[in-house]
Amino acid sequence: MDKLNRIYKLHNLFRNRRHPIPLTRIREELGCSERTARRVIAELRDELRAPIDYDRARNGFHYAEEEGATYELPGLWFTPEELYALLTSYQLLDALQPGIFGPYIAPIRDRLQALLAHRTAGTPEFGRRIRILQMAARPSDLEVFRTVAMAVLTRKRLRLLYHGRARDATTERTVSPQRLAYYRSNWYLDTWCHLRKGFRHFSLDRLHPIEILDVAAREFSDDKLDQHFAGAYGIFAGIPTYTAVLRFTPTAARWVADEQWHPRQEGHVLADGGYELKVPYNRSEELVMDILKYGPDVEVIGPSALRVQVATALRAAVEKYR
Repeated sequence: MDKLNRIYKLHNLFRNRRHPIPLTRIREELGCSERTARRVIAELRDELRAPIDYDRARNGFHYAEEEGATYELPGLWFTPEELYALLTSYQLLDALQPGIFGPYIAPIRDRLQALLAHRTAGTPEFGRRIRILQMAARPSDLEVFRTVAMAVLTRKRLRLLYHGRARDATTERTVSPQRLAYYRSNWYLDTWCHLRKGFRHFSLDRLHPIEILDVAAREFSDDKLDQHFAGAYGIFAGIPTYTAVLRFTPTAARWVADEQWHPRQEGHVLADGGYELKVPYNRSEELVMDILKYGPDVEVIGPSALRVQVATALRAAVEKYR
C-alpha cells in the first residue's frame, strides 16, 4: 500500500470512528510498521491539516469532535480503484450518447488519467481495453437530446412533432416531460401528453423539431410514474393486467434463473432442472419477441392468448422455410 493510499485509509478510519484508535489498531488497518504508522499520522495532521488529537487517557488518536465532522481531504483525492471506476464510468457515459458529454467531461477525464498515471506509473488504455457494445441502437440528434434533457431537468413543457412508426403518422404534441429513460441501447422520453390527456413515452429519434416552452411542466409523484412506466413488462407502459407463466428447459434455465425480466417477477427451479418464470405485462409485443429468442427452450403455460400468439408466430416462421 503506498503513502497516499495509507493517508486515505487513515482519514476514513478516523472519520468513521467516534472513539480514540490505538496505534496498534492503526498499524493493523494500514498494514505497516509502527514507525510508518506514526509518519502517516504526522503527514495527515501536518501537511493536510487534519484535526488529529491524541487522547492520553485512552492512548489513542482521533479527529477533534467539531472540526472532524466537516474535515475532508483537500483537492481531487481518490484511490487508484476509484479512479479506474470513474474512468470506466466516463467510457460508459460517452458510449450512451456519443459527443453529448465529451466537451464537458473531457477535462475531468484527462485530469483523472493524469492522476492515475502518476499513482500507478502508467497510462491506462481505456479506449482499447474496455468495450461497450450497443445492439440495435438508433441514432438520436444531439440537439434534440440536449433540449429534452434541459426540459426534463428544468421542469419545462415541450412542444414537439412526433412521428410514430406504428401508424406512420406525425402529430404535434405539447408534453410535460417527466423522465429520460435509456432502454436497450435507445433513449425514450416519459411524459404527460396534454393532447391525449394521459401518460405517453416517445423514442427520441422520432422527435423533430422540438421547442422548450416557458410553462412549468405538470408534476407527478415518483410512485405514480413508476406505477405507469415501470409496472408492466418492457418499454410498453401501463398498469399490468396479465401475468405470463413461462417454463424453460434445464439448458435455458442456467441463464434465465439469473436474469431479471421484471422487478416484480417470480421464479423457481423445477424438479427436472428447468425454470418457471412469472412476469406481469400489459402489452405483449415485446414479451413475445423475448420469448421467441429462446425457441424450443421455452413454453408459454399461460395466459392462453399469449400461448396462441407465440405459437402462431412460430408456425409463421416455420412456413418461411418450407
